[in-house]
Amino acid sequence: MEAAAEPGNLAGVQHIILVLSGKGGVGKSTISTELALALRHAGKKVGILDVDLCGPSIPRMLRAQGRAVHQCDGGWVPVFVDQEQTVSLMSVGFLLERPDEAVVWRGPKKNALIKQFVADVAWGQLDFLVVDTPPGTSDEHMAAVEALRPYSPLGAIVVTTPQAVSVGDVRRELTFCKKTGLRVIGIVENMSGFVCPHCAECTSVFSRGGGEELARHAGVPFLGSVPLDPKLTRSLEEGRDFIQEFPHSPAFHALAAIARKVLETPAQLP
Repeated sequence: MEAAAEPGNLAGVQHIILVLSGKGGVGKSTISTELALALRHAGKKVGILDVDLCGPSIPRMLRAQGRAVHQCDGGWVPVFVDQEQTVSLMSVGFLLERPDEAVVWRGPKKNALIKQFVADVAWGQLDFLVVDTPPGTSDEHMAAVEALRPYSPLGAIVVTTPQAVSVGDVRRELTFCKKTGLRVIGIVENMSGFVCPHCAECTSVFSRGGGEELARHAGVPFLGSVPLDPKLTRSLEEGRDFIQEFPHSPAFHALAAIARKVLETPAQLP
């Protein structure tokens, strides 16, 4: 009944991917943004749905802050972040009067907006829709999973950092996926080492390998490790396309490899 009540707006979306994390501060929105850009550079048309309602950072990462959302016959028109209109974005950040305005809403209002984002955004034809979720396993996650379920999401990418505390939280995220029937496409270990801005050598600042070990233990794919790279940080701060500008960075190679594995995922489905 839900799918029948929402004709058209997600009908043209081929694959839906949710990006999850067990805790905040692991770079989930960074991975969502760079995955979308990597898929775009692989020739795909990509949408990003930012349902991190209390921390909508993706508009800034894509230099789209302050852009207006317009209405059409099919609902809200997402904001295109490039001239070729190959990357579109919808975020609560576009609905706030000021960028620093806090979203002080109770659960039912948040859940209603998530359902409205799923039903009322006119995405058109997309190869991939990347859904950036809040950290944790809250009501908002349940609302997103339930609203998207009629459209058979491809699955979830779970982001962690190498430290044991973060890896422990990701175990709970994997349990959430299992309980909700959400397929895990794989785990990404972010901030896995630091790329020296002078010699490009990668040094393990924290620990390393926790995400890969967890993936092996849980029996889910490990998609790759993304190092801390000052060039990536600067690109996000300035809203630039890291994938296009820094093809020789170790972080670029890691992100491109993750995108390739995601592109291979549909063919691996039974």
